[in-house]
Amino acid sequence: MEGGAIAQFLPLILIFAIMYFLLIRPQQKKMKEHQAMVEAVRRGDQIVTQGGLIGKVAKVKEGENEIEVEIAEGVKVRVVKSTIAQVLNKTEPAK
Repeated sequence: MEGGAIAQFLPLILIFAIMYFLLIRPQQKKMKEHQAMVEAVRRGDQIVTQGGLIGKVAKVKEGENEIEVEIAEGVKVRVVKSTIAQVLNKTEPAK
């Protein structure tokens, strides 16, 4: 009787395991990579936001969740760090 109950739940367990390895795990890895990219952004980097804005980082506010991005000469906007989609040009760290 007990072996029959395990046999009934085996397909369900296998489906969950497949979903974990095909969907959940890669998504977690992608989130960690994005978080590392966002934390590594520094002044002078050229970025693209999720809204499609391309600009150069003018100021990184430590401890806060936002950065200041210059999208045109003299035009600066505040952007939430998590909305950075891509870093186009990395600058060398200051020595």
